[in-house]
Amino acid sequence: MSIVIVGLGNPGKEYEKTRHNAGRMAIELIATQEGFSELVANKTAKALIGKGAIAGEQVVLVMPETYVNLSGKAVAAFVKSPKAAKNLLVIHDDLDLPLGTTKLVFGRGSGGHKGVESIMRAVKTKDFARIRIGISGVGKKHQAKKVSGEEKVIKHVIGKWKPGEEAVLKKVLKKVAEAVHLFAAEGIESATQFANTR
Repeated sequence: MSIVIVGLGNPGKEYEKTRHNAGRMAIELIATQEGFSELVANKTAKALIGKGAIAGEQVVLVMPETYVNLSGKAVAAFVKSPKAAKNLLVIHDDLDLPLGTTKLVFGRGSGGHKGVESIMRAVKTKDFARIRIGISGVGKKHQAKKVSGEEKVIKHVIGKWKPGEEAVLKKVLKKVAEAVHLFAAEGIESATQFANTR
């Protein structure tokens, strides 16, 4: 059974290089580093997909071509049952973590992320792995400096990365790609240990 790796984000030029697209950016880097051919449109799934191997394991890379909140449709095309979700890894932005931080979790709640909620509904379980990429400012003691108020949150999430943030993001995406390689090569425990170490 293939490992399905999904990167969340919004399609379209206007959303490129926005914080909400951290998951899509990770998939693009993984595809390049792991030697996948170009991602191609799959109309049934409403996604761009790439098939290949990472560390000898069959992998399907998925970038939903729907808005983030509707990501479940694309995932359901590749993950047909709650049992199959054990081979699912979703990569997404997270307001609860500061920029520069990644966290690999399994079987946790959505944390209010609408894309993750959509996937949980579609695959009928929360028992799958996720790599959370921090997109909040960095406050005291390396805690997330949270944005409050719905309008401000939306503006922050769909806002473009600032030049200073891009350098940090580049390192983070490299770390995510390495965690994904470990996930395929050695399993979730090794990947979690690596992803969750600052």
